[in-house]
Parts: sequence; C-alpha cells; structure tokens
Amino acid sequence: MDRSKIRNFSIIAHIDHGKSTLADRLLQRSGAVSERELKAQILDDMDLERERGITIKASAVTVDMECDGETYMFNLIDTPGHVDFHYEVDRALAACDGALLVVDATQGVQAQTVANAYAAVGNNLEIIPVINKIDLPSAAPEDAALEIEHVLGISADHVQFVSAKSGVGIDDLVRAIVKHLPPPKGDPAAPLQALIFDSEYNDYRGVICYVRVMNGTLRKGQKVLLMGRQRTYLVTELGKFRPQMTPCEALAAGETGYLVASIKSLQDVTVGDTVTDALHPAAAALPGYQPPQHMVFCDFYPATGESFDALRDALQRLSLNDASFSFAPQHSEALGPGYRCGFLGLLHMDIVQERLERECGVSVVQTAPSVTYEVVLRDGTLRHVESAGDLPDMGHIEELREPLIEMQVITPADSIGNIMQLAEQRRGEYRKTEYLSPQRVLLTYEFPFNEILYDFYDKLKSITRGYGTMDYRVIGYRASDLVKLDILINGKPVDALSLICHRSKAEHRGRRFLIKLRKEIDRHQFEIRLQAAIGSKIIAAESIKPFRKDVTAKCYGGDVTRKRKLLEKQKEGKKRMKTVGSVDIPQKAFMTVLEPED
Repeated sequence: MDRSKIRNFSIIAHIDHGKSTLADRLLQRSGAVSERELKAQILDDMDLERERGITIKASAVTVDMECDGETYMFNLIDTPGHVDFHYEVDRALAACDGALLVVDATQGVQAQTVANAYAAVGNNLEIIPVINKIDLPSAAPEDAALEIEHVLGISADHVQFVSAKSGVGIDDLVRAIVKHLPPPKGDPAAPLQALIFDSEYNDYRGVICYVRVMNGTLRKGQKVLLMGRQRTYLVTELGKFRPQMTPCEALAAGETGYLVASIKSLQDVTVGDTVTDALHPAAAALPGYQPPQHMVFCDFYPATGESFDALRDALQRLSLNDASFSFAPQHSEALGPGYRCGFLGLLHMDIVQERLERECGVSVVQTAPSVTYEVVLRDGTLRHVESAGDLPDMGHIEELREPLIEMQVITPADSIGNIMQLAEQRRGEYRKTEYLSPQRVLLTYEFPFNEILYDFYDKLKSITRGYGTMDYRVIGYRASDLVKLDILINGKPVDALSLICHRSKAEHRGRRFLIKLRKEIDRHQFEIRLQAAIGSKIIAAESIKPFRKDVTAKCYGGDVTRKRKLLEKQKEGKKRMKTVGSVDIPQKAFMTVLEPED
C-alpha cells in the first residue's frame, strides 16, 4: 500500500477511560470483525484481562478503514492504563507515529493521563485528544477539553468528542486520524531495519516476533539477521494481526506485523532488537528501548513438589512475552534455590505470579517484596541492595540510602486535608499545589518509595471516596535512618522474612508482624519463640505454645511425686525435641508483611 495511506498510532489513557472500547468501535467500523465475532474488549484476549477488567498487554491490530471514498491502513496498538504497565506503553509509542489521548468526560484529566501525554510528547508523536463517554448524564466534555489545554498545553481546537460505547463521533474521529496524524517515514528501497516491539512463544512455531518495519521490505523466504545476537534465520511466515494472525507475502516500510523464522531458543530474541537482511545488512541497528527500571523485587521459590528447572523454564517463557521483569538465581537457607525477580510495581508482581501458575502450571513460594537501596560502605564503595538478606554487616556501612519518588495526586478539593494527613504518616514532603478547576487539585509530594509500596493506593482511594488518582517517578536516593529488621524463629534468623525499614517504625512494624506471624504458624510439639531484632537488640517477642499431652491423666490419688516425675520426664523430652525440631512456615506467612496496617 502507498505509505501516504498508512497511519500508525497508539491509544493511550488513564485506567478505565475507555481505550479498549474505542478500539472495539474502530474494529467494528472497519469491518475487521463481524457482528457475530464482536465482543466487548475484543483485543483483551488474556483470561486475566477479562477477569480483572484491565488491559495488561499492549495489543497490535491492522485494519483497512474507509474514509471519504478512500481506503487507509490503520495500524493501531491498544495499551494498558495502569502505572505498573507503563513499559508496555513506552514500547508501543516507539513503534508509532501518533497517539489518541483518551480522557473520560466524567472524570477529566487524571494522573496517568498526564504521564502518558508526556511520554507521547517525548517520542515526538502527534497527539489527538479524544473526550470519551460524552453520553453519560454526569459528562462535562467542555470542562474536560479545557483541562486538557490547561494541564497538558494541547490545543482544544483538535479535540474529538466521542462515545466509544454507542459509536457517536467515531466517523469524525477517523477523519481526524487521517487528517492530523502523519504517515510513516522510511524508505522501502533502503536496507531492511525492523524493530521487534514484542514477542511470544509457541510450542509448534517457536518464537513469534512482533515487528514494525522502519526501512526496507521484509519478505517471506528472506534470510534475516537479528543484530543484537548476530544470529541468522530464514523467514518461514509473515503476517498481520487482523485481529487474528493473517499471513502475507511482505511487510514494507511503515507496516506492522509478525514474523516466524523457526527461532527455537528463547535467549536469541530480545525486545528492542533490530531485524535486517542477512545478505545486505543495515549499517546500524535501531536505537531500541531503554531497559526497564525495576521498582519492586521479591524472590520466587519452587513450591513443594515443583522442580527448580520447571520454574526456570517458565520464567524464561514468560519473560519473552513480558520484557519488563527480570530474574536472577538466588539461594535461601530456609527455602533453597530460587530466583530474585524485578518488577515495575506490586500489580505487575501479582500478574506475573498468576501467569506463572495459569499459563505455565508452576506453583511458587513468594517472599515479601522490597525496593532497591543504595549502600555506601566505609571504604567508599557504592552498592545496590535489593533485599535485607543482601545487606553487608551494619558495622561496615557508612550510609544507607532509600529510593525517593515524586508523586502527583489528582484529588477533589475537599480531600486535601485527609491526603496531607496520610502523607505525613508516610514521611511525605509537600512540594506544590495546582488547581485544575475549582473542584479538582493536583498535589505534588516527595515520598520514600518503601512507604507507598504496600497499601498507599488503597488508602488514597478510600479517603478520596474513589476519586483520587496518583502517578509517580523515581527521582533519586536519599540518606535516611534505616535499619535491618530481622525475624528470628527459635533464635535463628529467617533471611526470607527480614526487611529494611525506618528506625522510627521498626518496633511497631516488628510487633505487628510477629502478631500476624503467630496466627499463621501452626502449633508444634515444642514451644516456638518469635522475635524481632535490630542487630543484637530484641525489640519485640511472641511465642507459640506447644501441644501438651496430659501425661498425668492415669495418675489418680497416691503419691504426688509420681506425677512430678512424669512431668519432668515430659519436660526433658520437649527440650530435646526443641534442639532437633524444625518449624514449618506456610507460604501465607511470607506474605503477612503485605497485609495493610490496622
């Protein structure tokens, strides 16, 4: 197709503003899916996405769209809205020339709307603002358009008003896409350069690469070179997502599709790599993607009955389809061999763990998550530490630094006092206030990242009656009075339960943790002592009483010394059992630390 008739764009928005429904209407208008095949959020094909009602993976699709008597090729990518999946959005934007910025007419500009708009501007994309849900009784589309102009600096002149649910305004939106979004650049006759923006593994076809051709033409039967790994392959199948995989003979510059080349090794494909012609390679690879900045780390260990090899294979397969998490071998005295995994946030961690169990059939034991800390040793060495178990001896540490984030909270004006109170509890530092409208306010704070890790978002939603939204970015590290809180079971520290926290909160945190831990660990034949310690100082203690058999039940009447002799004998046996006994710690105990504050 003539490149002037191609439009490559992403649909970006805050969570629940209607991206996937808008994609449905565009697919319906193009005739890519029949009325019989049409269902809500047709591009959300993962079970988890349908159950949770959110988009987890960016989905690419190619449709032929009629507009004013001419046919155009629309390559669109539906992206997630949650902050934990922003790497999916970044990858999608790098493969596009424009973006539809969707804003809910009832909610206006939200925190993730701002973040996505800045990401699109950073990729030099043309943006079309789209006000969605204009048919709702509480909609205020004009106010939302003014907010877009005021907060984002995007002119309200090109705003499109639509209802993705009913289809109102879709024809005008298609005309705006044709008129305002630029056609792709690139030369079909130049040496081949194709960007791998996603991939997945198929048991029968090997690795399937999702590509955007920047220059040149990719053809079936062509010998190609993956420039990152310097491996050559023969293209056995090319195609486009319409939305099902539909084979074709070639993909020219500006087009998006998939590539199958009998790639069996998962390690040979890297998202962001460049595909080129093996016989006439391009002079240089494409810039690719910045590696993801992992915010949360936790350990995955094989559950009872699972093998370490099965966990490794499952993580490798999953990392191919989700390039935003990492894993490295780890060993724990309590749990044996496993993997230290890095994630973009708690929801991302939860999704990966559930996908491991559902898609790969692997059950895991998961430790409590932590963030990355900077450690300055007395000899001046700087180290990054991802868990309390990796901390050097405190006597060798000169300074311990925690990650600092800048957070933007958009909230109704009447909730400002409650948010400031919450921020004070979490060691937040106020920076500025901006009024988006008389009723809505943008607050900027700086927080230690570990203070908002667990339940901050839930509390924010609670105190703003569901109307508050937040977005954050890491801005650096700051020295703080941090300590390592050890959890001891019968005098032995359990490295998987250790954590790093601020000294002012250590005693409260340790006591609360032990009380919850006592409820999770079953009673044994001997007493179990639970202790929280900072170094050699015990700051909290609990105990789990043993089962007690009444050994004097048959002794009635007679001499009391016989009863005493039996009780002493029982006590000696329990003492001996205690020295050889091991305590069974259930999986739920490792996640006790995640439960919200009372």
